[in-house]
Amino acid sequence: MQKTVEASLQESLKVKSNFIESAPQIVQAAQLIVQSLKAGGKLLICGNGGSAADSQHIAAELMGRFQTERPALAAIALSVDSSFMTAWSNDYNFDSIFERQVMGLGKVGDVLLCISTSGNSKNVLKAAKKANEIGLTTIALSGKDGGQLRELCAVSIIAPSDKTAHIQECHIAAYHSICEIIDREFS
Repeated sequence: MQKTVEASLQESLKVKSNFIESAPQIVQAAQLIVQSLKAGGKLLICGNGGSAADSQHIAAELMGRFQTERPALAAIALSVDSSFMTAWSNDYNFDSIFERQVMGLGKVGDVLLCISTSGNSKNVLKAAKKANEIGLTTIALSGKDGGQLRELCAVSIIAPSDKTAHIQECHIAAYHSICEIIDREFS
């Protein structure tokens, strides 16, 4: 068992070591979010499953605090509205839930952070397309080859792995770095 754990940790370290090459995209994403927030915009975040949990984590860090005291920042995890999500999915379809929320909540100057480990989640892709149509800036957090999401977003941060767990580990590192930059800008 210990060898299994050690091998998994070694693989995780290797992926994160390669992920350092994404630093310019992480900085660019943070700058776009800061620019939006300073102009009175907000950050909308979408993803499914573990990526939905990450969306909530990011929104909590910005609405509350990350590492320093600063004003609350407008950030909304789209996955938290279970009444809307279940009603819309029941009456229409699951593929359009985030798109519909972007239509109702998004405005020019806002940012949509799209999280999909494959880069091919249909509902995330539709949200990114709608966000682009109405003038939001789009940022992707994905893995593998970036999937279709890579081409839809102004900035794509891609974790260099095919394993969902390692992709998610990189995503956490990326959004913690983004939150740290935001903290500095608003402290």
